[in-house]
Amino acid sequence: MTTVVASPVPGRAVPMSEVPDPVFAQAMVGPGVAVEPAGGEQEAVAPIDGTVVTLHPHAFVVAGADGKGVLVHLGIDTVKQKGEGFTLHVVKGESVRAGQPLIRWNPDAVRAAGYSPVVPVIALDAPAEGLSQLRTAGSVTAGAQLFLWN
Repeated sequence: MTTVVASPVPGRAVPMSEVPDPVFAQAMVGPGVAVEPAGGEQEAVAPIDGTVVTLHPHAFVVAGADGKGVLVHLGIDTVKQKGEGFTLHVVKGESVRAGQPLIRWNPDAVRAAGYSPVVPVIALDAPAEGLSQLRTAGSVTAGAQLFLWN
């Protein structure tokens, strides 16, 4: 079954290799696409239908019914912000729909704190060849397709 993985934030799609963190850039966590987010306060939305299996103020994983898990990391090193500037709308274990707001945040505030606001969107435990139609350039809206997970 093919899973459509949507952008959790509005912005500009960029290749994972451009993420300023080697763990993401070298796809150590898994393959995917990153989004350089638009500025201003915004909602990060669920990239797929599923269950919130991991939830932190700066990152979350939604797992689909087929077990495919998608990690969304709001910025790089934002764990150091200790949740400041992030508002959770869901709890771990909650069922969510693609496009549902999960976390309110402000990429401009992340930048002002000295961190990169880029948002890696990772297909956990997926082989690189399992992804297709990767969007690695151009503007995207929240909820727009980033890639297919076959």
